[in-house]
Amino acid sequence: MKKAVVFLFLFALSFAFTPSVKAQCSMCTINAEQGTKNGNNQTKGINDGVVYLLSIPYLLIVGVGLIWYKNYRKKAASPSLNTEN
Repeated sequence: MKKAVVFLFLFALSFAFTPSVKAQCSMCTINAEQGTKNGNNQTKGINDGVVYLLSIPYLLIVGVGLIWYKNYRKKAASPSLNTEN
């Protein structure tokens, strides 16, 4: 139980400190720069959207990995049924 509380605390803490990142393809960057020159200020929204779309696959991979790891640990911890005396 204590491990779960520590994990949840670290997980919540990781969202408290978010670095400013710029993750755009070259086409998105050019469109955002041209829009900014013309008075459009939606560049930050494009940046946030790209980072959001980029994070979803990584979160899914981490989730599948955690499920696999927990199932692996259960199998390793369970006693073997085919023990010969």
